[in-house]
Amino acid sequence: MAEIELKTAPADYRFPTTNQSRHCFTRYVEFHRCVAAKGDDASECEKFAKFYRSLCPGEWVDKWNEQRENGIFPGPL
Repeated sequence: MAEIELKTAPADYRFPTTNQSRHCFTRYVEFHRCVAAKGDDASECEKFAKFYRSLCPGEWVDKWNEQRENGIFPGPL
């Protein structure tokens, strides 16, 4: 049986406190910027996807995805 290895986003000096809200948002934005620049199938963007998925609550991601679809996302994409 293969061993499962669990990982989360690495420590980031830009976010030294325990509140990871900004870290979550930044990783979400970095993923979508990467996809916009390199395309949907870019393997180098997958690390950002893993990071934001491990940091962000699902409800936030759903809301941000809906906002992006409607053109009202507040972040810089």
